[in-house]
Amino acid sequence: MEELRIEDNNHLGPIDSSRIPRFAGAATFARLPRLDQVAHADVAVVGVPFDTGVSYRPGARFGANHVREASRLLRPYNPALDLSPFAEAQVADAGDMAVNPFNINEAIETIQQNALDLTAEGTRLLTIGGDHTIALPLLRAASERAGGPVALLHFDAHLDTWDTYFGAEYTHGTPFRRAVEEGILDTDALSHVGTRGPLYGKRDLEDDRRFGFGIVTSSDVYYQGVRETVAKLRDRIGNRPLYVSVDIDVLDPAHAPGTGTPEAGGITSRELLEILRGLRGLNLVGADVVEVSPAYDHAEITGVAASHVAYDLVSLMSELPKPGNGSAARAGERTTAGAK
Repeated sequence: MEELRIEDNNHLGPIDSSRIPRFAGAATFARLPRLDQVAHADVAVVGVPFDTGVSYRPGARFGANHVREASRLLRPYNPALDLSPFAEAQVADAGDMAVNPFNINEAIETIQQNALDLTAEGTRLLTIGGDHTIALPLLRAASERAGGPVALLHFDAHLDTWDTYFGAEYTHGTPFRRAVEEGILDTDALSHVGTRGPLYGKRDLEDDRRFGFGIVTSSDVYYQGVRETVAKLRDRIGNRPLYVSVDIDVLDPAHAPGTGTPEAGGITSRELLEILRGLRGLNLVGADVVEVSPAYDHAEITGVAASHVAYDLVSLMSELPKPGNGSAARAGERTTAGAK
């Protein structure tokens, strides 16, 4: 079947859903072209089907394709940001990384190298997991490309700064402790958002504070609101290169049942999307959306939420300066427009 695609501003966009039904054809993210169908991608969406690092419910290895299927309903104009991201930048689906499901260390090395390869020509990377273990190699690659430590904004029900599980250093609960230890995070600009639920002990919070993290709990978002939350985050991040990591369990199970370690009392999908939109104009060098486990999803509730989170992150990346373009005027004009 012929692919009838939207072309805008010399960028090859998604399949035209007014001419080919959304439920037909291959499920790339937002029905965008594959990476091999374009000469260069300003933003690439890549899947990492890996969940060997989970400590409770498995299944996130199937998350990337679940999000792709749910993304069929996305459209090329983002009214919340008054932006057409696929016209602003060439966005493409890079498929899935092939990682070893039986060897965590090897998988981490593969993810890091693949991320470096994909970003070699200035492409910004949006990664769909997979479990949260994958954040560590992605941060390593982002730090290398940025030329130094990066700021981290981490949306999650959990801290993910624990030391080990069953003696294992690399799991979905340890990536940000390892990243601090490796010196790839800017410890003056680290934030958790949406954390909640029981911990192993008070020392978990003491260790986290020692690493440099600030915490905005889900209750803080509820009582303080989106605007105050965004203002605090932007002040903490400043103009540093920023990596955003979104564990879908940051959402309340009512909004994201399809995940491995759900916790009651989470933020809503509306709150998450509005906080992300409030980051407009910041130097977003990379991002991930992880821990979507479709076996526990129903009616694509989690997949739809994750696809919209990914779409807004791609939108933010799309208007940032392109490699070789020293002008940040367009992004600068919109710096605070999304912070409603």
